[in-house]
Amino acid sequence: MAGIWAKNSYSQRLQVGALLVKDRMIISDGYNGTPSGFENVCEDENGVTKPYVLHAEANAITKVAKSNNSSQGATLYITASPCLECSKLIIQSGIVRVVYRDEYRIDDGLKLLRRAGIEVERISEEEIENYFNNI
Repeated sequence: MAGIWAKNSYSQRLQVGALLVKDRMIISDGYNGTPSGFENVCEDENGVTKPYVLHAEANAITKVAKSNNSSQGATLYITASPCLECSKLIIQSGIVRVVYRDEYRIDDGLKLLRRAGIEVERISEEEIENYFNNI
């Protein structure tokens, strides 16, 4: 589902989706994009991501912060492993598990999550397909 949600992103370079799940229910979602009220253009004229674009996990975490839900004890499902900055948000928000599909080019975020004792799991596209073929 995070992969489907990623398609909502206006990013031309990389579309990322995230879902926050707690007690078997989706409590928040997000995809990479610009802040509310900004134009839905993520890259500049040179194809470089604009510095104010929010990552999918940051959008999901800030969205749940505005709700009556809590991310304490939740699992974050995301299409790409989190960067260092988003990993800090994950730690501070009380998320206990991160499941991702694709490796981000820099693994500092994953290292920080593991150091904080957060369960980190990679699931491949093949494993996802096998799961759905067997239900």
